[in-house]
Amino acid sequence: MRTLLTGICVAIASTLFAQSKCASTDYLTEQKALDPTLAGKLAAVDNFVRQMPVAARGTGESFNIIRIPVVVHIIYRTAAENISDAQVRSQIDALNRDFRKKNSDTVNTPDRFKPLSADVSIEFYLATADPYGRPTNGIVRKQTNVSDWRMDDAIKQASRGGDNAWDSQSYLNLWVGNMLGLLGYSSSPGGPADKDGVVINTTAFGTVNVNGPYNLGRTAVHEVGHWLGLKHIWGDTYCGDDSIDDTPKQGNFTSGCPGGFRSSCSNGTLGDMYMNYMDFTDDACINLFTQGQKEHMLALFRSGGPRNAILSSRGLSEPWTSEAPIVEAPPVVTSAHLHFRFYPNPVSSELVLDLSYNEAWVGKKLTILNASGTVLMQINITAKTQSINLAHLRPGLYFIQGDNGTEKLREKLIKL
Repeated sequence: MRTLLTGICVAIASTLFAQSKCASTDYLTEQKALDPTLAGKLAAVDNFVRQMPVAARGTGESFNIIRIPVVVHIIYRTAAENISDAQVRSQIDALNRDFRKKNSDTVNTPDRFKPLSADVSIEFYLATADPYGRPTNGIVRKQTNVSDWRMDDAIKQASRGGDNAWDSQSYLNLWVGNMLGLLGYSSSPGGPADKDGVVINTTAFGTVNVNGPYNLGRTAVHEVGHWLGLKHIWGDTYCGDDSIDDTPKQGNFTSGCPGGFRSSCSNGTLGDMYMNYMDFTDDACINLFTQGQKEHMLALFRSGGPRNAILSSRGLSEPWTSEAPIVEAPPVVTSAHLHFRFYPNPVSSELVLDLSYNEAWVGKKLTILNASGTVLMQINITAKTQSINLAHLRPGLYFIQGDNGTEKLREKLIKL
Protein backbone atom coordinates (compact mmCIF):
# COMPACT_ATOMS: atom_id res chain seq x y z
CA MET A 1 0.00 0.00 0.00
CA ARG A 2 2.84 2.39 0.86
CA THR A 3 4.47 1.69 -2.52
CA LEU A 4 1.18 2.35 -4.28
CA LEU A 5 0.63 5.63 -2.46
CA THR A 6 4.20 6.68 -3.16
CA GLY A 7 3.66 5.96 -6.85
CA ILE A 8 0.47 8.00 -6.87
CA CYS A 9 2.20 10.93 -5.18
CA VAL A 10 5.10 10.80 -7.64
CA ALA A 11 2.67 10.64 -10.57
CA ILE A 12 0.67 13.59 -9.21
CA ALA A 13 3.83 15.59 -8.55
CA SER A 14 5.08 14.84 -12.06
CA THR A 15 1.79 15.94 -13.60
CA LEU A 16 1.64 19.16 -11.58
CA PHE A 17 5.20 20.13 -12.36
CA ALA A 18 4.76 19.21 -15.99
CA GLN A 19 1.78 21.53 -16.14
CA SER A 20 3.82 24.39 -14.70
CA LYS A 21 6.92 23.91 -16.87
CA CYS A 22 5.81 22.20 -20.07
CA ALA A 23 2.44 20.74 -21.05
CA SER A 24 3.51 19.22 -24.37
CA THR A 25 3.06 15.62 -23.22
CA ASP A 26 -0.41 16.28 -21.81
CA TYR A 27 -1.26 18.22 -24.95
CA LEU A 28 -0.22 15.34 -27.18
CA THR A 29 -2.27 12.90 -25.11
CA GLU A 30 -5.36 15.07 -25.47
CA GLN A 31 -4.82 15.57 -29.21
CA LYS A 32 -4.62 11.80 -29.73
CA ALA A 33 -7.83 11.37 -27.76
CA LEU A 34 -9.57 13.95 -29.96
CA ASP A 35 -8.24 12.48 -33.22
CA PRO A 36 -7.95 8.67 -33.33
CA THR A 37 -5.87 8.88 -36.54
CA LEU A 38 -3.16 11.02 -34.95
CA ALA A 39 -1.39 8.17 -33.15
CA GLY A 40 -0.76 6.46 -36.47
CA LYS A 41 0.60 9.64 -38.04
CA LEU A 42 2.98 10.21 -35.12
CA ALA A 43 4.09 6.58 -35.24
CA ALA A 44 4.88 7.00 -38.94
CA VAL A 45 7.12 9.97 -38.12
CA ASP A 46 8.93 7.98 -35.42
CA ASN A 47 9.39 5.11 -37.86
CA PHE A 48 10.76 7.50 -40.50
CA VAL A 49 13.37 8.82 -38.07
CA ARG A 50 14.36 5.34 -36.86
CA GLN A 51 14.81 4.05 -40.39
CA MET A 52 16.92 6.98 -41.51
CA PRO A 53 20.46 5.57 -41.90
CA VAL A 54 22.95 7.26 -39.60
CA ALA A 55 25.18 8.03 -42.56
CA ALA A 56 22.31 9.91 -44.21
CA ARG A 57 21.55 11.94 -41.12
CA GLY A 58 24.96 13.53 -41.06
CA THR A 59 27.01 14.77 -38.14
CA GLY A 60 29.12 17.79 -37.34
CA GLU A 61 29.66 20.20 -40.22
CA SER A 62 28.39 17.83 -42.95
CA PHE A 63 25.02 19.62 -42.83
CA ASN A 64 24.33 22.94 -44.43
CA ILE A 65 22.77 25.32 -41.95
CA ILE A 66 18.98 25.05 -41.92
CA ARG A 67 17.32 28.48 -41.72
CA ILE A 68 13.76 28.46 -40.39
CA PRO A 69 11.37 31.40 -40.95
CA VAL A 70 9.55 32.33 -37.75
CA VAL A 71 6.35 34.25 -37.18
CA VAL A 72 5.60 35.41 -33.64
CA HIS A 73 1.91 35.94 -32.82
CA ILE A 74 1.65 38.26 -29.80
CA ILE A 75 -1.82 37.91 -28.33
CA TYR A 76 -2.34 40.50 -25.62
CA ARG A 77 -5.07 41.93 -23.44
CA THR A 78 -3.04 44.42 -21.42
CA ALA A 79 -0.23 46.74 -22.46
CA ALA A 80 2.23 44.68 -20.40
CA GLU A 81 1.39 41.59 -22.46
CA ASN A 82 2.07 43.46 -25.72
CA ILE A 83 5.78 42.71 -25.54
CA SER A 84 8.31 44.77 -27.45
CA ASP A 85 10.05 43.93 -30.70
CA ALA A 86 13.28 43.89 -28.70
CA GLN A 87 11.92 41.15 -26.45
CA VAL A 88 10.91 39.13 -29.51
CA ARG A 89 14.35 39.54 -31.05
CA SER A 90 15.96 38.46 -27.79
CA GLN A 91 14.07 35.17 -28.02
CA ILE A 92 15.20 34.58 -31.60
CA ASP A 93 18.76 35.30 -30.46
CA ALA A 94 18.38 32.79 -27.62
CA LEU A 95 17.19 30.07 -30.00
CA ASN A 96 20.19 30.65 -32.27
CA ARG A 97 22.55 30.81 -29.30
CA ASP A 98 21.53 27.40 -28.00
CA PHE A 99 20.80 25.52 -31.22
CA ARG A 100 24.16 26.65 -32.66
CA LYS A 101 26.04 25.89 -29.40
CA LYS A 102 27.14 29.50 -29.03
CA ASN A 103 26.04 29.69 -25.40
CA SER A 104 28.86 30.73 -23.09
CA ASP A 105 27.72 28.30 -20.41
CA THR A 106 28.92 25.31 -22.41
CA VAL A 107 31.82 25.55 -19.95
CA ASN A 108 29.39 24.20 -17.35
CA THR A 109 28.70 21.03 -19.31
CA PRO A 110 30.30 18.17 -17.32
CA ASP A 111 33.43 16.76 -18.94
CA ARG A 112 31.79 13.35 -19.39
CA PHE A 113 29.09 14.92 -21.58
CA LYS A 114 31.16 17.48 -23.52
CA PRO A 115 31.98 15.02 -26.36
CA LEU A 116 28.24 14.49 -26.83
CA SER A 117 27.33 18.19 -26.98
CA ALA A 118 26.16 19.30 -30.43
CA ASP A 119 25.86 22.32 -32.65
CA VAL A 120 22.46 21.42 -34.12
CA SER A 121 23.06 23.44 -37.31
CA ILE A 122 19.60 25.03 -37.23
CA GLU A 123 19.01 28.79 -37.15
CA PHE A 124 15.85 30.85 -36.72
CA TYR A 125 14.95 34.17 -38.37
CA LEU A 126 11.91 36.39 -38.23
CA ALA A 127 10.07 36.12 -41.53
CA THR A 128 10.53 38.84 -44.15
CA ALA A 129 7.61 37.77 -46.37
CA ASP A 130 4.21 36.53 -45.27
CA PRO A 131 2.42 33.61 -46.98
CA TYR A 132 1.04 36.00 -49.62
CA GLY A 133 4.42 37.56 -50.42
CA ARG A 134 3.70 40.78 -48.55
CA PRO A 135 6.45 42.43 -46.49
CA THR A 136 6.50 41.59 -42.80
CA ASN A 137 8.76 41.90 -39.78
CA GLY A 138 7.68 38.44 -38.65
CA ILE A 139 5.64 39.79 -35.73
CA VAL A 140 1.84 39.80 -35.58
CA ARG A 141 0.09 41.69 -32.79
CA LYS A 142 -3.54 41.07 -31.87
CA GLN A 143 -5.46 42.47 -28.95
CA THR A 144 -8.02 40.25 -27.27
CA ASN A 145 -10.32 40.31 -24.29
CA VAL A 146 -9.35 36.77 -23.31
CA SER A 147 -7.53 37.11 -20.00
CA ASP A 148 -5.53 33.89 -20.08
CA TRP A 149 -4.84 30.89 -22.27
CA ARG A 150 -4.64 27.15 -21.74
CA MET A 151 -3.33 24.25 -23.82
CA ASP A 152 -6.63 24.00 -25.74
CA ASP A 153 -5.29 25.79 -28.86
CA ALA A 154 -7.70 28.71 -28.49
CA ILE A 155 -4.71 31.04 -28.83
CA LYS A 156 -4.20 29.60 -32.33
CA GLN A 157 -7.72 30.47 -33.51
CA ALA A 158 -8.91 33.95 -34.42
CA SER A 159 -12.50 32.86 -33.81
CA ARG A 160 -11.62 32.22 -30.16
CA GLY A 161 -9.69 35.43 -29.58
CA GLY A 162 -6.28 34.23 -30.77
CA ASP A 163 -4.60 34.32 -34.18
CA ASN A 164 -4.60 31.73 -36.94
CA ALA A 165 -1.37 30.00 -37.91
CA TRP A 166 0.58 30.99 -40.96
CA ASP A 167 1.25 28.09 -43.35
CA SER A 168 3.06 25.65 -41.07
CA GLN A 169 4.76 24.00 -44.04
CA SER A 170 6.71 27.24 -44.49
CA TYR A 171 6.93 28.86 -41.05
CA LEU A 172 7.51 28.04 -37.42
CA ASN A 173 4.56 29.64 -35.63
CA LEU A 174 5.26 30.94 -32.12
CA TRP A 175 2.30 32.19 -30.10
CA VAL A 176 2.94 34.34 -27.04
CA GLY A 177 0.27 35.10 -24.46
CA ASN A 178 -0.66 35.02 -20.81
CA MET A 179 -0.77 31.29 -20.10
CA LEU A 180 -2.71 29.93 -17.14
CA GLY A 181 -0.49 27.76 -14.93
CA LEU A 182 2.14 26.73 -17.48
CA LEU A 183 5.12 28.09 -19.35
CA GLY A 184 4.49 26.53 -22.73
CA TYR A 185 3.56 23.63 -24.96
CA SER A 186 4.28 22.45 -28.48
CA SER A 187 2.77 20.40 -31.24
CA SER A 188 4.62 17.35 -32.58
CA PRO A 189 5.74 16.61 -36.15
CA GLY A 190 2.88 14.90 -37.95
CA GLY A 191 0.13 16.75 -36.09
CA PRO A 192 -2.61 18.96 -37.59
CA ALA A 193 -1.17 21.71 -39.78
CA ASP A 194 -3.45 24.44 -38.42
CA LYS A 195 -2.30 23.72 -34.86
CA ASP A 196 1.38 23.26 -35.64
CA GLY A 197 3.75 25.40 -33.60
CA VAL A 198 4.77 26.47 -30.13
CA VAL A 199 2.93 28.43 -27.43
CA ILE A 200 4.96 30.31 -24.79
CA ASN A 201 3.88 32.27 -21.74
CA THR A 202 4.63 35.99 -21.98
CA THR A 203 6.52 35.71 -18.67
CA ALA A 204 9.02 33.20 -20.11
CA PHE A 205 9.56 34.58 -23.62
CA GLY A 206 12.94 36.02 -24.48
CA THR A 207 15.61 37.49 -22.24
CA VAL A 208 14.34 41.09 -21.95
CA ASN A 209 11.82 42.13 -19.27
CA VAL A 210 11.49 38.60 -17.88
CA ASN A 211 12.41 37.33 -14.43
CA GLY A 212 14.16 34.14 -13.33
CA PRO A 213 14.32 31.25 -13.20
CA TYR A 214 13.03 31.14 -16.81
CA ASN A 215 14.68 34.29 -18.12
CA LEU A 216 17.20 32.98 -20.66
CA GLY A 217 14.75 32.13 -23.43
CA ARG A 218 15.13 28.41 -22.81
CA THR A 219 11.45 27.63 -22.41
CA ALA A 220 11.19 28.26 -26.16
CA VAL A 221 14.40 26.27 -26.76
CA HIS A 222 12.79 23.34 -24.93
CA GLU A 223 9.46 23.65 -26.76
CA VAL A 224 11.07 24.03 -30.18
CA GLY A 225 12.93 20.81 -29.32
CA HIS A 226 9.49 19.19 -29.05
CA TRP A 227 8.44 20.83 -32.33
CA LEU A 228 11.46 19.08 -33.83
CA GLY A 229 10.45 15.71 -32.44
CA LEU A 230 12.37 15.46 -29.17
CA LYS A 231 10.84 13.93 -26.06
CA HIS A 232 11.58 14.81 -22.47
CA ILE A 233 14.86 13.30 -21.45
CA TRP A 234 13.25 10.92 -18.91
CA GLY A 235 10.78 9.66 -21.53
CA ASP A 236 7.78 10.90 -19.51
CA THR A 237 7.77 7.84 -17.29
CA TYR A 238 10.09 6.57 -14.58
CA CYS A 239 13.34 5.52 -16.29
CA GLY A 240 11.59 5.96 -19.63
CA ASP A 241 13.02 6.01 -23.13
CA ASP A 242 13.36 9.28 -25.05
CA SER A 243 14.42 7.35 -28.21
CA ILE A 244 17.87 8.98 -28.15
CA ASP A 245 20.86 6.65 -27.73
CA ASP A 246 23.30 9.09 -26.14
CA THR A 247 21.05 10.49 -23.41
CA PRO A 248 21.31 8.35 -20.26
CA LYS A 249 18.17 6.89 -18.78
CA GLN A 250 16.89 9.15 -16.01
CA GLY A 251 14.36 8.53 -13.27
CA ASN A 252 12.27 11.67 -13.62
CA PHE A 253 12.33 15.36 -14.43
CA THR A 254 14.74 17.69 -12.65
CA SER A 255 13.49 20.81 -10.91
CA GLY A 256 15.48 23.78 -9.73
CA CYS A 257 19.19 24.11 -10.35
CA PRO A 258 21.08 21.12 -8.96
CA GLY A 259 24.84 20.76 -8.90
CA GLY A 260 27.29 17.91 -8.92
CA PHE A 261 26.85 14.31 -9.97
CA ARG A 262 23.41 12.72 -9.76
CA SER A 263 22.54 9.18 -10.75
CA SER A 264 19.30 7.26 -11.31
CA CYS A 265 18.08 4.23 -13.26
CA SER A 266 21.48 2.53 -12.90
CA ASN A 267 23.03 4.97 -15.36
CA GLY A 268 26.47 4.38 -13.88
CA THR A 269 29.38 6.74 -14.38
CA LEU A 270 27.46 8.92 -16.83
CA GLY A 271 24.78 9.83 -14.32
CA ASP A 272 21.80 12.06 -15.03
CA MET A 273 22.04 14.58 -17.89
CA TYR A 274 19.93 17.13 -16.04
CA MET A 275 21.66 19.96 -17.90
CA ASN A 276 20.00 18.89 -21.17
CA TYR A 277 17.57 21.35 -22.74
CA MET A 278 14.86 18.67 -22.69
CA ASP A 279 14.80 18.41 -18.89
CA PHE A 280 12.86 20.76 -16.59
CA THR A 281 15.93 22.29 -14.93
CA ASP A 282 16.03 26.09 -14.49
CA ASP A 283 17.30 28.10 -17.45
CA ALA A 284 20.61 28.91 -15.75
CA CYS A 285 21.51 25.23 -15.45
CA ILE A 286 20.71 23.74 -18.88
CA ASN A 287 23.26 24.01 -21.66
CA LEU A 288 23.25 21.24 -24.27
CA PHE A 289 21.62 19.16 -26.95
CA THR A 290 23.40 15.89 -27.75
CA GLN A 291 24.62 14.55 -31.08
CA GLY A 292 21.82 11.98 -30.94
CA GLN A 293 19.21 14.67 -30.41
CA LYS A 294 20.70 16.63 -33.29
CA GLU A 295 20.47 13.63 -35.61
CA HIS A 296 16.86 13.06 -34.58
CA MET A 297 15.90 16.67 -35.28
CA LEU A 298 17.73 16.92 -38.59
CA ALA A 299 16.23 13.66 -39.85
CA LEU A 300 12.86 15.43 -39.99
CA PHE A 301 14.17 17.68 -42.77
CA ARG A 302 15.20 14.82 -45.07
CA SER A 303 13.19 14.05 -48.18
CA GLY A 304 9.86 12.62 -47.08
CA GLY A 305 10.24 14.00 -43.55
CA PRO A 306 7.55 16.10 -41.87
CA ARG A 307 9.71 19.24 -41.78
CA ASN A 308 11.21 18.90 -45.26
CA ALA A 309 8.83 21.41 -46.88
CA ILE A 310 10.16 24.26 -44.76
CA LEU A 311 13.46 24.03 -46.65
CA SER A 312 11.58 25.42 -49.66
CA SER A 313 9.88 28.21 -47.73
CA ARG A 314 9.92 31.70 -49.22
CA GLY A 315 9.39 33.20 -45.79
CA LEU A 316 12.92 34.64 -45.69
CA SER A 317 12.83 35.91 -49.28
CA GLU A 318 12.38 39.42 -50.52
CA PRO A 319 8.62 40.15 -50.59
CA TRP A 320 7.22 39.47 -54.07
CA THR A 321 4.32 41.89 -53.86
CA SER A 322 4.22 45.52 -52.79
CA GLU A 323 0.75 45.13 -51.39
CA ALA A 324 0.61 46.28 -47.78
CA PRO A 325 -0.19 43.69 -45.14
CA ILE A 326 -3.89 43.32 -44.46
CA VAL A 327 -4.90 44.70 -41.08
CA GLU A 328 -7.70 42.48 -39.85
CA ALA A 329 -10.41 43.74 -37.55
CA PRO A 330 -10.22 42.01 -34.20
CA PRO A 331 -12.86 39.28 -33.87
CA VAL A 332 -15.69 39.71 -31.46
CA VAL A 333 -14.93 37.44 -28.52
CA THR A 334 -18.00 36.71 -26.44
CA SER A 335 -18.11 35.51 -22.87
CA ALA A 336 -18.33 31.95 -24.19
CA HIS A 337 -14.69 32.26 -25.24
CA LEU A 338 -13.53 32.99 -21.72
CA HIS A 339 -12.49 30.18 -19.43
CA PHE A 340 -14.26 27.78 -17.15
CA ARG A 341 -12.57 28.01 -13.76
CA PHE A 342 -12.34 25.84 -10.71
CA TYR A 343 -10.05 26.01 -7.71
CA PRO A 344 -8.01 24.88 -5.93
CA ASN A 345 -6.33 22.42 -8.26
CA PRO A 346 -5.01 20.14 -6.82
CA VAL A 347 -7.85 19.86 -4.34
CA SER A 348 -8.04 17.98 -1.06
CA SER A 349 -11.73 18.34 -0.20
CA GLU A 350 -13.71 21.42 -1.29
CA LEU A 351 -13.72 22.44 -4.97
CA VAL A 352 -15.13 25.81 -6.05
CA LEU A 353 -16.66 26.11 -9.51
CA ASP A 354 -16.64 29.58 -11.06
CA LEU A 355 -19.01 29.77 -14.03
CA SER A 356 -19.62 33.50 -13.85
CA TYR A 357 -18.13 34.00 -17.32
CA ASN A 358 -21.06 32.16 -18.91
CA GLU A 359 -24.40 32.04 -17.09
CA ALA A 360 -25.69 29.44 -19.56
CA TRP A 361 -24.14 26.81 -17.31
CA VAL A 362 -26.69 27.46 -14.55
CA GLY A 363 -29.26 24.67 -14.69
CA LYS A 364 -26.92 22.32 -16.55
CA LYS A 365 -24.86 19.39 -15.29
CA LEU A 366 -21.16 18.66 -14.92
CA THR A 367 -19.74 15.15 -14.70
CA ILE A 368 -16.64 13.99 -12.85
CA LEU A 369 -14.88 10.96 -14.33
CA ASN A 370 -11.82 9.01 -13.30
CA ALA A 371 -8.84 8.49 -15.61
CA SER A 372 -10.49 5.38 -17.07
CA GLY A 373 -13.60 7.33 -18.08
CA THR A 374 -15.92 5.95 -15.41
CA VAL A 375 -18.53 8.47 -14.27
CA LEU A 376 -18.21 9.03 -10.52
CA MET A 377 -20.33 12.13 -9.90
CA GLN A 378 -22.92 14.31 -11.60
CA ILE A 379 -23.22 17.88 -10.40
CA ASN A 380 -26.31 20.02 -10.93
CA ILE A 381 -25.23 23.63 -11.48
CA THR A 382 -27.48 25.86 -9.38
CA ALA A 383 -25.36 29.01 -9.18
CA LYS A 384 -22.62 30.83 -11.04
CA THR A 385 -20.27 30.06 -8.14
CA GLN A 386 -20.72 26.74 -6.42
CA SER A 387 -18.79 24.55 -3.95
CA ILE A 388 -18.46 20.79 -4.41
CA ASN A 389 -17.30 18.36 -1.73
CA LEU A 390 -14.76 15.89 -3.19
CA ALA A 391 -13.36 14.60 0.10
CA HIS A 392 -14.59 11.08 -0.66
CA LEU A 393 -12.58 10.73 -3.89
CA ARG A 394 -9.29 8.86 -3.81
CA PRO A 395 -6.04 10.69 -4.70
CA GLY A 396 -5.38 10.73 -8.43
CA LEU A 397 -6.24 12.25 -11.79
CA TYR A 398 -9.85 13.05 -12.71
CA PHE A 399 -11.70 14.95 -15.41
CA ILE A 400 -14.58 17.45 -15.23
CA GLN A 401 -16.69 17.60 -18.35
CA GLY A 402 -19.99 19.07 -19.45
CA ASP A 403 -22.05 20.55 -22.27
CA ASN A 404 -24.34 23.57 -21.91
CA GLY A 405 -25.66 23.42 -25.47
CA THR A 406 -23.26 25.98 -26.90
CA GLU A 407 -20.01 25.04 -25.21
CA LYS A 408 -18.34 21.77 -24.31
CA LEU A 409 -15.59 21.44 -21.75
CA ARG A 410 -13.22 18.82 -20.44
CA GLU A 411 -10.72 19.82 -17.76
CA LYS A 412 -8.19 17.93 -15.64
CA LEU A 413 -8.46 17.80 -11.86
CA ILE A 414 -5.89 16.47 -9.41
CA LYS A 415 -7.21 15.09 -6.11
CA LEU A 416 -4.74 14.93 -3.22
